[in-house]
Amino acid sequence: MATQAPSGHLEELAGRLSREGIYTRLEEPLGKPPILHVLNPQLPAAEEPVIVESTGDEAWFWWAWAERIAPARDLDTAVSGIRRVLGLAA
Repeated sequence: MATQAPSGHLEELAGRLSREGIYTRLEEPLGKPPILHVLNPQLPAAEEPVIVESTGDEAWFWWAWAERIAPARDLDTAVSGIRRVLGLAA
């Protein structure tokens, strides 16, 4: 069940990505959903925003262009998808 706050899911993902050497920046604007910016450390201009949305009982990580990355409970798949989009080898 998706009971964790969106920022909690993004913080968990940010920690995992940081351990993988991927730069992250969590933005929590007032009155708006949080956004995790993920950056390729070899090419900082390669930055993409990741958001979290709940669909029914499950939270999902999404790209800003409305494409699902992975369920929030599946950090391995999320990290793999983010690495692919940022152009980083698995």
